[in-house]
Amino acid sequence: DIPHLTATYATKNCAVMNVIYTDTHGGEDQCMAIVGNYESYHIQRWLRFDGTTVDKSIPLHAVGRGVQSNGQDKFEAPSDSYALQNQALLKTYFDRLEETMAILKPMAESCAGDDNTVIVMVCNTGQSDLLINFFCSADARGFGDVVRKKLLIFATDEGVLEIAKGLGVNVFYDEKIFEKMPEEEAKRYGDRAFTQMMYAKIVTVQLINRMGYDVLFQDVDLVWYKNPLPFFHDKENTSHNFDILFQDDGARSLRYAPYSANTGFYYVRNNDKTKFLFRSLLFLGDMVLSMTSHQQALAALLDEHSSLTGLRVKTLSGSEFPGGYHYHRKKEIDFMKDIATGKHIPYILHMSWTTNKANKLLFLKQMGLWYTSEACESGGAVDLAKDSSGTSLQQKCCSAEALISCHYRDKPSTHACHGQGKNIDVKGKPFW
Repeated sequence: DIPHLTATYATKNCAVMNVIYTDTHGGEDQCMAIVGNYESYHIQRWLRFDGTTVDKSIPLHAVGRGVQSNGQDKFEAPSDSYALQNQALLKTYFDRLEETMAILKPMAESCAGDDNTVIVMVCNTGQSDLLINFFCSADARGFGDVVRKKLLIFATDEGVLEIAKGLGVNVFYDEKIFEKMPEEEAKRYGDRAFTQMMYAKIVTVQLINRMGYDVLFQDVDLVWYKNPLPFFHDKENTSHNFDILFQDDGARSLRYAPYSANTGFYYVRNNDKTKFLFRSLLFLGDMVLSMTSHQQALAALLDEHSSLTGLRVKTLSGSEFPGGYHYHRKKEIDFMKDIATGKHIPYILHMSWTTNKANKLLFLKQMGLWYTSEACESGGAVDLAKDSSGTSLQQKCCSAEALISCHYRDKPSTHACHGQGKNIDVKGKPFW
């Protein structure tokens, strides 16, 4: 029998310890070779691979870490066309940098306040109803003052600029930087609109981090149950010593290894390590464009910088910071019922893992997390923001109570939706 030792006892004589993370890879026979040599902090991967499948009859070949046994390579090197696209993006960035910093710095300083933290969100008109709902829900739940003070919206079009001003929140917009950004929402994960917005999310965090501030970045498709800032600021919290903290995406695929970091909700502490991380990510725009997501590119960098600079990365508890992984998985039904009934109160619910915006709205509505009037959906708030009748945009758009409607009986909802709606999933079973 293999003896069972505590980690403390097993490592008490170790002056240096190298840790290797690995997986069973679906039960495939695998070997670990430790070779005395000039020390490397990377694992070289070899595979009996003919270009399409694993074949044990052929010799081992050195492959990249993104090669899967089905032949797909999740980390193919970007082509020249992506490099040229990134070159153009970087030229715009550097051409506008000095002027951008001059405008942005006083805004960020005002948002940062005593705790040196800026909440950053990026939005276009197509996603504006989700942005408005975050604001309205925060106000209805008692966090309105925090959001007005701390939130800095990066508007990628004039529509969101008008909406943010109408809501009375801090907003930055530069038509030259964002002139090629789409106004419509992404129709699906990874499409062109989605990818372009991902690049904008890199630049915005990098700029605020560069100025010397902590950043709480969040997508617009989430709602606060509790103000999360005290969690990140609490020096007694065991998570306080980490440089960057991410919501758990839930995916355990190769391309998000080893942290499964969700880039729709994360906290960045300002220091040289995180500044270097986001500078590096900025220059990997060709990788972002080729992979259609900054999440995969950032995941690769987190692993590299953890080794290179000692960057401390934390994946947050799913019970405190749940997302679409919890909402959509049948294994999490009891957990979601605890949230729906108020038995468990997390910090946030992030409606990730959802195909499109239309479904995000329906799911939020039946969870009792929708506070936005129908008139302000689908970009309707833009014209309302321009209306100078004297009624504020908040009065036109925000409800003090959740606007509940029931749509899919096989998805989590408030108990008010018991037995209502239809199934969205094949062989879906009623949530209640």
